[in-house]
Order: sequence, then C-alpha cells, then structure tokens
Amino acid sequence: MEFTFAFLEKFFWGIYLTLPPLLLLCALIIILGLIVGKHEGWDRFNSLYWAFVTALTVGYGDIRPSRKLSKILALIIAVIGIMLFGIVIAITVNTFTMAFHEYVKLPS
Repeated sequence: MEFTFAFLEKFFWGIYLTLPPLLLLCALIIILGLIVGKHEGWDRFNSLYWAFVTALTVGYGDIRPSRKLSKILALIIAVIGIMLFGIVIAITVNTFTMAFHEYVKLPS
C-alpha cells in the first residue's frame, strides 16, 4: 500500500507540473472540435464527443466529418491527442519507475 501511495503522490505531482501544456492541448481539442461541429452542423455535445473520440484515436465512426476542412482538422485533432496522451503515459511510466526504484531493493 505504501508503494501505491508513493506512486500516486509522484503521479499527481507530475500532472501538476505539466498542467499548462496538458490544458493547452485539451483546449485545442475542444476548440477544433467545436469548429468542426459548427462546420458539419453538429450540436456542441456531439462535437466534443467526436473531438475526444478522435483525440483518443478510438474512432467509433458513429459520427464522422464529410467535408474536406473537417477531415483536415480531424487529423490535427488526432495528432494533438497523441501528444496529450503521450505526455500522460510518459508521466505514468516515469512515476512508476521512480516509485519502483525507491521502494524495491534489487539484489546487486
């Protein structure tokens, strides 16, 4: 349990330190999603839903853009999503490694 708390403490500290770029990337996803939604005639909820499904590279396909500009913005949203979640994954891996080396003593 001590390892878990150490991991969580370091993880949230890492998220806190990288919060400005994480928020910027989230804001870009939201703004671009709303632009695509307006261009395609979707409501706000569906626009944001589609933007984050695209950013997470899930791509259910239930909502998809049909216009050229929207498709270009979809590619940009996907790249931004990869950067956003790449940062979160990097923080997670680094945090686990730090906590592991701190609390587990390996034989020499």
